[in-house]
Amino acid sequence: MNRFSVLYMFKGQYHHIGATTHQEALSMLNNLSTNTKRVPVGIYDAKTELFEWEPSRQQNYNQADFEEQGKLATQIITIAQSLRRRDATWQPASTFRRPSFFA
Repeated sequence: MNRFSVLYMFKGQYHHIGATTHQEALSMLNNLSTNTKRVPVGIYDAKTELFEWEPSRQQNYNQADFEEQGKLATQIITIAQSLRRRDATWQPASTFRRPSFFA
């Protein structure tokens, strides 16, 4: 199971990549920072439901007041959870099966 999700933005939309370990997630985040088309956002931990911002975003987060920090944290965690939920329920067309007679 991919406990961690590395969030990034591509063409104005949020995306994520699953990672099993925190070290793997950090490595992915570092690789994204060298990609000019993708903007790294941070790492979401599904077990603790905490978010770790990418270093430059962490500075902005730390400088915000408590109310703004709470708002940003809630927003990004909701996005991460939605992406994970969406991908958990998505199945490629090749695995689609007709409903059973009793469905």
